[in-house]
Amino acid sequence: MAAVDIRDNLLGISWVDSSWIPILNSGSVLDYFSERSNPFYDRTCNNEVVKMQRLTLEHLNQMVGVEYILLHAQEPILFIIRKQQRQSPAQVIPLADYYIIAGVIYQAPDLGSVINSRVLTAVHGIQSAFDEAMSYCRYHPSKGYWWHFKDHEEQAKVWRKACSSGSDKERGRTYTRNCKIR
Repeated sequence: MAAVDIRDNLLGISWVDSSWIPILNSGSVLDYFSERSNPFYDRTCNNEVVKMQRLTLEHLNQMVGVEYILLHAQEPILFIIRKQQRQSPAQVIPLADYYIIAGVIYQAPDLGSVINSRVLTAVHGIQSAFDEAMSYCRYHPSKGYWWHFKDHEEQAKVWRKACSSGSDKERGRTYTRNCKIR
């Protein structure tokens, strides 16, 4: 199994250039995304070729290779950029999505990462519940298994003390109140 390079997993990082934030709009967002210090941007993409040859973005449709497009814009706060592999003028394969919120760029997680995170969270909760349940389980060869709750003994002492004082009517109310609390 090959080792995963830290540069391949960019989900935990973000990038921002505060000098661009006041002028960020649908027309400038791809230029902002293509800044040299942006770790999400691939310098070998078709966008660089188009930029160096001073062509319009419509020329990307005739090229084959990796390109970046503005997928969605909700000015001035949200922009979504897609990295895609163009196979032909009509066929593209999405590689990654990036979202820009208030000028900060993040890589959107893929479906596998989201499912992995949710499953790990669920398994951790289930494991914690089993660990706590096992802490109450007791075993003795002559008695077998039983449950030993520490709080149960303290509640029983309080209940016995409350029931031993007062009239039968007060004991009935105390018993009813203790049953409702549990």
